[in-house]
Amino acid sequence: MNPAEEAELLRATGGPASGRNIIGETTEAIHKFLLEGYKLTDMPPRIEEEFKFVPKDREEILYIYMYRVAQNTNLMNQKRLRQAPVFVKDDPEKGGEIYYHRPPVLLDLFYLISVHSKFRSDAERLMGWVLLRLNEATHLIYRPRRFLLPDGREVDSLGRTYDAKNFEGQKVNAEGEAEDDDGLFIEKVSLALVDDLTVGDAINLFTLHEAPYRPFLTYRARVALDGPLYKSSGGATIRLPRLERTSPPTDGQGDSPNGRKRSGRGAPPATLRTPPGPKPYMLRKNADADNESED
Repeated sequence: MNPAEEAELLRATGGPASGRNIIGETTEAIHKFLLEGYKLTDMPPRIEEEFKFVPKDREEILYIYMYRVAQNTNLMNQKRLRQAPVFVKDDPEKGGEIYYHRPPVLLDLFYLISVHSKFRSDAERLMGWVLLRLNEATHLIYRPRRFLLPDGREVDSLGRTYDAKNFEGQKVNAEGEAEDDDGLFIEKVSLALVDDLTVGDAINLFTLHEAPYRPFLTYRARVALDGPLYKSSGGATIRLPRLERTSPPTDGQGDSPNGRKRSGRGAPPATLRTPPGPKPYMLRKNADADNESED
């Protein structure tokens, strides 16, 4: 897509940003994952996002604080518009609607997780459980990717009304597509234990929040932030005229349309093969150059 076509497409009204809530949803997913897996005592620990919160006597606290957001520079893409992996076909008698978007912004979210208990040994026990529990979170969020159309509808990559509950427990292949639904793109948020803060930096962070220093862990969550979708006005038409013969045939040999020699006079040309890659839309190939006038 050249700059003129991109500017024309951007003049159309785009939809809301599809990934506008993913950062908050990732934080909520950490909370939910920890609370659902807690079975040490009858009373689960309380989760707080403010370090300065003063716990009550014998109250166990999990402090979860997102302290940094950084763009993943190793996986950056160019900002040019490209076709979005979503295909909506409202009218069976017509072709599907084509949407464009900019590549998603790949972000690393850094969380500091600290624990509190009245006795140090209880706090260390709780921290050990947090380590083991979050080690099981291979994919903190695992669901179909949600796209918001310019008219406000929520759909998946196949154009169906979005409902994450219908896809729970599905497996995906190496390309990130669900095995049960061909072409369904899955959104996955990974979580990993990292060593991102020094003790001095952590002390400064606790001091900034007027909180006592406590043992801590740092985790990195990797997310993709999808922007708005722009509806295409019909796509691009590519005309590919048939190649002309480069030279007249000779005795016993003839030239293929691309100039290569082939044995046998009058041998039929090679069978056309389907080009690799995704299914093309709005692609038209002319039978020969004379058909240009018919278009």
